[in-house]
Amino acid sequence: MPTRAALRAAVAAMLGVALLGGCSPASSARGTDLTVFAAASLREVLEAVEPAYEEATNAATLTIATDSSAALATQIEQGAPADVFLSADTANPQALVDGGFLSGDLVVFAANALTIIVPAGNPAGITSPLDLAAHGVDVVTASDEVPITGYATQLVLNLAGEPGYPPDFAAAYARNVVSKEANVKAIVAKIELGEADAGIVYRTDAVAADGVTAIDTPASANVRASYAGVVVEASGRQDEARAFLEWLVDSDGQAILASFDFLPPGP
Repeated sequence: MPTRAALRAAVAAMLGVALLGGCSPASSARGTDLTVFAAASLREVLEAVEPAYEEATNAATLTIATDSSAALATQIEQGAPADVFLSADTANPQALVDGGFLSGDLVVFAANALTIIVPAGNPAGITSPLDLAAHGVDVVTASDEVPITGYATQLVLNLAGEPGYPPDFAAAYARNVVSKEANVKAIVAKIELGEADAGIVYRTDAVAADGVTAIDTPASANVRASYAGVVVEASGRQDEARAFLEWLVDSDGQAILASFDFLPPGP
């Protein structure tokens, strides 16, 4: 079976061939510089998207800033210069749309699943989600307003309804939380350093991290995270920003997202 690196190389090669054959539909964005505010969990995939999109447009350049979706939404409200907002949920961009800070409809461009990560070597001996509620297990989460926290809370509630889980599972899990981090990448970093025993993150974050081991969750309890993008109302490059979103949901953008284990948009 080919390695993940080989699959990503194949995707890059495929995109290169396609680009040699002609410009993508987004080629109208020539000579533009787009600032993209993006959820922290998109960091690695956008490092691949950036050169592919810039080559597709022959002149467009992307400036990418990543943080928690909630923090970026606050920055946009406060007037931070951005052209596109890529969120790890639909709630944060919808709130900005309702407030008049974003232009047009939300574009759902990807989805994700959740998993549990533990440090390499798994010193706490966690073998299933049930162990997240065990006495003495240190769990790290993100702040309440960060999308991964809402998804993780729903996952815990779903697990509490699974056969074999005690009725106080959610409460016991909450008692084990020892810190709340700024975003999902900070959760991963804390686990990689061995400063906590476990955390719930997006599956793509577990795949991208070297110093963690993933613990699967039951498919019946897992939560689908939807990623939405939208154009910032204050942007002076709204047409070009929409062209970028269209490219992201088209075949080239979807191929890159898939190579990083993101799921396609949809139910």
